[in-house]
Amino acid sequence: MDSNAETKRVLAQRFGSAQGCPVVMNRIESKPEVCNGRPVVIGTRITVHTVLSYLRAGDSIEDVLAAHPHLTREDVLACLDYALRVSELHTTVELVA
Repeated sequence: MDSNAETKRVLAQRFGSAQGCPVVMNRIESKPEVCNGRPVVIGTRITVHTVLSYLRAGDSIEDVLAAHPHLTREDVLACLDYALRVSELHTTVELVA
């Protein structure tokens, strides 16, 4: 199985479990003093946005790991989980005159 097929399989498996988010809670943090409060991989200054930008550009998880060798595959998957969970949030803003 090539690496892209393996990546797709792992992502499909990961996104199939919608309940709970222990991976995200153990790997992603947001602190005002780190990267202006943007969510980062714990213990790094690598933002979720940075990881997602690589993937959006067509890079594989292996490409992200090569560019940031201190990250793990689970860190990258946690970034995807984080993005999925944020996209599920619904917020309504009511304008009051």
